[in-house]
Amino acid sequence: MDHAAVLALYDRDMREGARPDGPGARVERAGRVVRQVSDARGWNGVLWSGLDAADADRAIHEQITYFTGLGRAFEWKLHGHDRPADLGARLVAAGLRAEPEETLMVGEAARLGHLDAEPPAGMRLVRATDPAGVELVVAAHEKAFGTGGSRLRHRLLARLAADPGSLVAVVALAGDEPVGAARMELVPGTRFAGLWGGGTAGAWRGRGVYRALVAHRARVAAARGYRYLQVDASAMSRPILERLGFHALTTTTPYLHGD
Repeated sequence: MDHAAVLALYDRDMREGARPDGPGARVERAGRVVRQVSDARGWNGVLWSGLDAADADRAIHEQITYFTGLGRAFEWKLHGHDRPADLGARLVAAGLRAEPEETLMVGEAARLGHLDAEPPAGMRLVRATDPAGVELVVAAHEKAFGTGGSRLRHRLLARLAADPGSLVAVVALAGDEPVGAARMELVPGTRFAGLWGGGTAGAWRGRGVYRALVAHRARVAAARGYRYLQVDASAMSRPILERLGFHALTTTTPYLHGD
């Protein structure tokens, strides 16, 4: 994989040329910043910026003023190769707070779809295509991450109602118990499918559930003509993804403003 070329393609298609990630959201270009604006339960934030030392502080202030005026908390999604080099420090100085750093990783969908990654015995993977399926995904998410799933529920239901072809949500069931879940977001006109929310309940970790969820989504992405899978990987997920064949391209850090 030509890492620099794939990263440039990702920046162009998924950041600077981003599409809204759900119904009711819009993507705007404000000078040298690209942002998404959604309702209070959607994702609001800065996707891309092309700044330098001379204009960075002004652009940060403008985005704070804009989102605050809407009554929205927002995220500035900073990537490790963004400029200026001290953009993260400038965001903190302006009142944003940094969340844990993740790694942007990319893998070839066709190759990953051929992994030998069947779910453990007694488990099956089921697509969530209706409200009952969404509830299973939310239940698995809450077990895996220990956080409430109300925002995820809203996002999945809205996406399935408005554009079901752009979302693949999968739940891992041990019998009838949801113990793992993940989703994939497909962006028409690009070569990237985004993997999000992959998690497994504690008692089921280390048994191949996460790997099976990745391989399942890879097969769907390849069948629909997507070349790459993209993941913002946590420190826990990165070693697993590297063993599966993903490549680290850069880091990504959320900087948050507001509640």
